[in-house]
Amino acid sequence: MTTPFGAYQYEIYFQGLTGVLPKLPMSYPELEARAQQALPPSVWSYVAGGAGDERTQDVNATAFANWGLMPRMLVGATERDLSVELWGKRWPAPIFMAPIGVIALCAQDGHGDLATARAAAATGVPMCASTLVADPMEDVAAEFGGTPGLYQLYCPTDREIAESLVHRAEAAGYAGIVVTLDTWIPGWRPRDLATSNFPQLRGHCLANYTSDPVFRQKAGLAEFSGGMPPSAAVMFWASVFGKSLTWDDLTWLRSLTKLPLILKGICHPEDARRAIDYGVDGIYCSNHGGRQANGGLPAIDCLPGVVAASGDLPVLFDSGIRSGADIIKALALGASAVGIGRPYAYGLALGGVDGIVHVLRSLLAEADLIMAVDGYPTLADLTPDALRRVT
Repeated sequence: MTTPFGAYQYEIYFQGLTGVLPKLPMSYPELEARAQQALPPSVWSYVAGGAGDERTQDVNATAFANWGLMPRMLVGATERDLSVELWGKRWPAPIFMAPIGVIALCAQDGHGDLATARAAAATGVPMCASTLVADPMEDVAAEFGGTPGLYQLYCPTDREIAESLVHRAEAAGYAGIVVTLDTWIPGWRPRDLATSNFPQLRGHCLANYTSDPVFRQKAGLAEFSGGMPPSAAVMFWASVFGKSLTWDDLTWLRSLTKLPLILKGICHPEDARRAIDYGVDGIYCSNHGGRQANGGLPAIDCLPGVVAASGDLPVLFDSGIRSGADIIKALALGASAVGIGRPYAYGLALGGVDGIVHVLRSLLAEADLIMAVDGYPTLADLTPDALRRVT
């Protein structure tokens, strides 16, 4: 029997017997508050901010309070199994680290992508690595250890560059390609606009491009040897960054790789149904954490319809996850695995690899203990029938 995730609490309690108290926060509000103090203001506003007046970002999180888990007793939940099989690989837990395009800048050394990959290796929690990184995707993948990793693609307007990025990800050993659909253009983000802060336009987190042979050739970077890219190359990046994909593009994307192809940003059931016809391997229900469009629905309210429309395809989910209880509710509503975003970014800001590991272990401990106390020993026991609307 493997050590249950909930045993993390005993580590903390037993350390307390020798006078050792946790150095890292145990609650999300404290985690957020301390991260704000640790991060430069420009990075903090970019990571913490959302679109418009941020109502969609806020309700993403608060909407989880509209659901409650019904306790079941006398089921024998001494042992719990949180493992899940996705695309032929067994994950020890049904969570992953969602892609964050400036995660590099959340680390004190500016290499947060590598730190996140090392945390994945330490915990077995997969990382979905963003296109926007400070270290090339090959270097990130080399830190995964035996943990599977996903590669998130912002599809360029230039198909040759897109093909090169996908082929590199496959060669580097990534286990799937996650195509983000809702970020071909930045949303209206007042926090960032107030400080004219667009990190990539300042040359940050473009290593996957400046290390790409096709991009280098087209951007005139044949002699580029590292560091911040020249302004002309940044402007070229801006001109090719995002393509507004159509259904016709899916046939082409599907032809680029044998890896599982997962579409991120699906919130309407009809889009999920139609995607199946194009041969995708997974659906990713998300509204980008409320960063792209304000005035929308909480992502968790979209999840049941997407799951129903997706048939047997795995459904990933993110947006608004702040606790182990949120994870449990998303799983009960049909998510195959749940993406963690801001919490691990804040853990990184406070403690590097150890900070991420602490956040992940804390989330999993709470989720595991909820399953233990409320009588749900396996993920299969977590169904929509286990939830009730809270009025």
